[in-house]
Order: sequence, then structure tokens, then C-alpha cells
Amino acid sequence: MEGVEMLCNQCSMSLKGGCTVRGVCGKDPDLNSLQEALLYGIKGTAAYYYHALEVGYDDPRIGHFLAEALYSTLTNVNFDKNRFLELILETGRIHLEAMKLLDKAYVETFGRPEPVEVPTGTAEGHGILVTGHSYKALYELLRQIEEMGLDEEIKVYTHAEMFPAHAYPELRKFKALYGNWGGSWLYQRREFAEFPGVILGTSNCVQQPTKAYADRIFTVGIAGLEGVPHIRDYDFEPLIKRALETPKMERREGGKLLTGFHHTNVLAMKDKLIELIQEGKIRHIFVVGGCDTPSPKMSYYERLTALIPRDALILSAACGKFRYNARDYGTIEGIPRFLDFGQCNNVYSIIEIALTLAKELGTDVNSLPVSIVLSWMEQKAIAILYSLLYLGIKGIYIGPKSPEFLTPNVFEILKRQFDLRLIGDPEKDLRDMLSKGISVEESSPLAEELG
Repeated sequence: MEGVEMLCNQCSMSLKGGCTVRGVCGKDPDLNSLQEALLYGIKGTAAYYYHALEVGYDDPRIGHFLAEALYSTLTNVNFDKNRFLELILETGRIHLEAMKLLDKAYVETFGRPEPVEVPTGTAEGHGILVTGHSYKALYELLRQIEEMGLDEEIKVYTHAEMFPAHAYPELRKFKALYGNWGGSWLYQRREFAEFPGVILGTSNCVQQPTKAYADRIFTVGIAGLEGVPHIRDYDFEPLIKRALETPKMERREGGKLLTGFHHTNVLAMKDKLIELIQEGKIRHIFVVGGCDTPSPKMSYYERLTALIPRDALILSAACGKFRYNARDYGTIEGIPRFLDFGQCNNVYSIIEIALTLAKELGTDVNSLPVSIVLSWMEQKAIAILYSLLYLGIKGIYIGPKSPEFLTPNVFEILKRQFDLRLIGDPEKDLRDMLSKGISVEESSPLAEELG
């Protein structure tokens, strides 16, 4: 709407249709933008915190900060823009702790991830397709299938962000877990319609079903869909019974996708990595990851990864990789050029690798030949960005567009303070990355220009 600079309708003082130029309380568009930016960051942190709690891991400091940050956005609590910038960077710190907690929770519960090639074909038997992010839900489903003696009758497939589950030994040990079906959340309505079995949604990234599969989809945990049966207390008997009513799938050969990289298995070969970097055999390391989105600009990431030279590594996580992870990138002296670290929260592993390499090389991260290129769809990716900004990382490329919740003034501050960049032409950006990489400062400066 022309002339609308903000939209706030959170209190009874707001004007009809909401305050759109300035709040009756005195809030201006930049303050409103910073409050929204904080809210979206803590939403992302809450997602990872929730999944850690699912498997019994907690860090009360995370919950305490979520309460503080949420409270600070209530009406007439805090009008200090610089304090909101501080809270956004503190969200980055807390989000890093949440990713660390979730990594610990998953490794100690499901085993240390190991690189594995996952089939994309099908096996003979009734099929269950699991989408979302919850390894807890997948584990309980597989365990119940085994206890019912149905692990030869039923085969379970992962979809989208569940794909990395195959790397965890305690999940891979189940005979029912077979392969991966489809790509990112973006194409689920077509891919679910083509899947003849039952579908289970375990977290965010599920959409209202079409008629083609509305009678064979369930949700569990945090996920919910209108008119769709919801599994309570991880009791999957109704879902399993429905799966046995669906047509059996035939055996069909398909390709394989590699996943399962983790800071522990990558740093186990750190001496070789350092040697290859020092010898110039690994010229650059690209971190290309994040969400998939319907934007035509996502072709940027497909093009960029195709252009990256063969003496460079690509580290990836989250569902955007399904646009480019099926290529044969080859190896550098036995090390795969394309390393999939799994879900979006596994960016934590990539951060650990960067910090360790810098320490081993006797330098800081800004001296490493590393470039970061992110795609964002929703709040978890925003929280990850805040973690990188908290660490002081500069020169990050984001796309496919700038966040609408940031006013031009706020986005300009981030660009100036952190050299945050929007993706542009992949050829030009690649040249700049190869020549500059990223830079990091000891302490992240805060903006004072909005005061």
C-alpha cells in the first residue's frame, strides 16, 4: 500500500487498520522493523530449541532469553533502537547455543553422523514418506514398525530436511528405513501426489494437502493441518494401518545422494585439509546453503554452484541444496568437493570447522579463503544469519531478496556495519568472492545512526 511505512496493530491504541506511518505510542517504522526482526529471530531459535527438548535436552538460558526478547517487544517497554540491535545480535549468540544443544542432543541420541550414499529409487513394499525436521518422530515410527514385525512389509522414505537422517547410526539401523523421495518442501504437493503410500508431516514446511493425497497424510508433534489426522504421543498405529491399505510400491532403481558430513568427521582429516589449503590445491571454500523458495532468483544458486572452480569445496546445509546436490562435483585428492552437512541447524558444524581451521592455521577466520552465500525463506534462516553476524562475519551474500521486515534504514545499517550483500550476477559475485572471501572483526560494531 502506498504511503504505508509500517504496520502495527498490537494494542488498543492502534488506529483502524493499524498504525502505518507512526505508532500512537511513539514507535517509528525503524523501531517497528527492529522489533519484528527480533521476533523473527527468536522464532527461528524456538524451532531448534523445541527439537532439542523433544529428545530430552534443555538449556534454561535459551528459554530465559526467549522470554526476555519476547517481553521487550510488548507495547511501551523499550523504545531504544540500539538496544534492539544488541538484542538481535544476542539472539545470534543464543541461536548458536541452541544449534550446539541440538547437535549434542542428536549425536548423543542417534549416534555420530557418518557420510552415506542414500538411494533415491524405491523398494518393494508399502511406503511411508516422512517430511519435516523431527528425528524423534522418525525414530519412534521406525521403532514401532520393527516391534510390529513389519520392517519387510513397509519401507520408510525421507523427504526434504529429513534426508540427513540416513547419516545417524541409530536411525540407519532400522531395516524399514530405505531411501529419499523428492526434493525440497517447495514441490511437495506434486511429489506427495506421486507417492502412493502414506505421508507424515513432523514440523514446519508442510502445506495443506491436495485432494490427491488428503486421505493419506498425517501430522505429529508441532505440525498440524486442517482436516488432517494428528498423531498423539507418537502412537503411529493408525498411520501404519493406513499404510498397509495403500498399494505396494515396486522396486525401482534410482541415483544416490551423499549426505552425513559433520564437524567431527571433517575435522578428523583436518591435517589433510590444511595441507591442501597451504599447497593451493584447495583454493577456496564456499558455504552455499539455506532454504529453497519459489523465487526465480533461486536459479542464482544453481548457476553459482555450477561455476565454482574444481579446486574449491562447497559446504552446504538445508533444503536449498536439492537444486544442485545431484551433480557429480568430483573430489580433491579423495575429499568430496560437495559436502552436505544436513539440516539448516547443521550450519553449526560448518562454523565449528571454520573456527578450528583458523586456529590450526594460526590465524583468524578473516584470513581463511571462505565465502558464505545464503538463501532464506523463513525465520530459522534469519536466526542463522544473526548467529553469523554475532560472530562478526562480514561480506555474507543473501538472497533471493532482502527481508521485507527491514526498513531501508535498518538494512542500510546492516550493509554498512557488516558488509551484508544481496546476491546479484553469479559470474561477477564469484569473481569478487574468489578475490576477497569474507572478513571478520573481533567485536561486532553496533549502529548508532538510528538513534
